[in-house]
Amino acid sequence: MTTQTQDSGDFHEQLKTILPRLRIYALSLTRDRDQADDLVHDTVIKALTGRNSFQPGTNLAAWLFRIQRNEFISGLRRRRPTVPVDTAIAESLSHPPHQESGLVMREFMSAFAKLAAAQREALLLAVLEGLPYETIAEHTGVSVGTVKSRISRARDTLERLLLEGDTRRPADTRRPSVDRRDEESLAATVKASFQSGV
Repeated sequence: MTTQTQDSGDFHEQLKTILPRLRIYALSLTRDRDQADDLVHDTVIKALTGRNSFQPGTNLAAWLFRIQRNEFISGLRRRRPTVPVDTAIAESLSHPPHQESGLVMREFMSAFAKLAAAQREALLLAVLEGLPYETIAEHTGVSVGTVKSRISRARDTLERLLLEGDTRRPADTRRPSVDRRDEESLAATVKASFQSGV
């Protein structure tokens, strides 16, 4: 096996390992399962097409997240304005969870959705990826101080919303479409961040 073939195989294996994390990050950006799947697909295609520009030995995850973020921003620029679905109608068509854990999860997701997009992104990169502040700052194009501030404010806001029980969604915000496994994974990681003080 040649070195080039081996490097290509390693790249594909690492990419497969990072796919679940790419999907969770895509969900945090799009807040919609179908759009998140499309974003992951576009990111993988872009990564495979441009893998020669990746330098082996550097952080593949950071490289992929940068591609995904750029793809998301490009998609926003291409997308035409859409009319939001009325929240009251959408809520009336959905069935409330029958278990207490489902109610807790729903409250958490409502609180999480109220965070500013920049705060959600910083919190997910720090908690889910375990990335250092410097890497997050480089990835998002802001200072380390701004990253620390976003994470701190995100944690404080989540804690306040959950403690006060004020998790009702604003009338102009869509409810994120995520499946139960995604919700449980996200909740567990953010809950761990509160306990560890990330």
